[in-house]
Order: sequence, then C-alpha cells, then structure tokens
Amino acid sequence: QVQLMESGGGSVQAGGSLRLSCEASDFNGVTNYIAWFRQAPGKEREGVAAKSIGGSSTDYADSVKGRFTISQDDARKTVYLQMTSLKPEDSGMYYCAQALTYVLKNARLRPDEYPYWGQGTQVTVSS
Repeated sequence: QVQLMESGGGSVQAGGSLRLSCEASDFNGVTNYIAWFRQAPGKEREGVAAKSIGGSSTDYADSVKGRFTISQDDARKTVYLQMTSLKPEDSGMYYCAQALTYVLKNARLRPDEYPYWGQGTQVTVSS
C-alpha cells in the first residue's frame, strides 16, 4: 500500500521560507515520480514541482521557478520542497502525490497523472 505523509507547513511572512517534506513508502523503481501540488480555497489544484525519483529530472510551475526547489533524500525516502521568497499567493494546502508508472515530462504537473496522494499540509503566507 502506497503511503505518503507531508509535514513542514506553517505560517510565515512574505519573503520568508519553509521546507515541506513528503515521506513515501515506495522509493524504488525508475518509473517513480513524486510531485507537489497546492490548492487555495475556491481554486483548482495546481502542480508546483515534480521529481523523477529514479533519475534527475525535475519540473516546476512558472510561478515558482527560481524560488522553489524539489529534492530527495533516498535514505529517508523523502522528497523535499524548499520554498523561498514566499508570497501571499503561495498560500494554500500543499499535497504530495506519487505515480508509479511512466508520466510524460510535459504532464508531470497534472494532478490526474498521480493516483496516490497524501493528506496535505497548510502553508499560509501573510503580507
């Protein structure tokens, strides 16, 4: 059974930083992708960053490029999302999700490509 557990959310002021963690039960295989999504109240869920666990490929939404970094720690079976220069519009519930089959590179920020989801962690950025 695939399990994902997020942690690290919280409240920060604009310009601050947070690091989110996503601990995964399955960290094996070449076709293994973990992505971060976020959803603000009244808005659709949007992809933020994605990483190929079995390789080095990463993908970022244009809105976070240069500010967010996705990385992994194989020993801890954990994917991190380092968020810097946070803005109020970055606020929302952040979810990590996992796919264990091949995902086209141009689809790795699409929620419907990921069948497994964590419970989410809240990020609030105040101005």
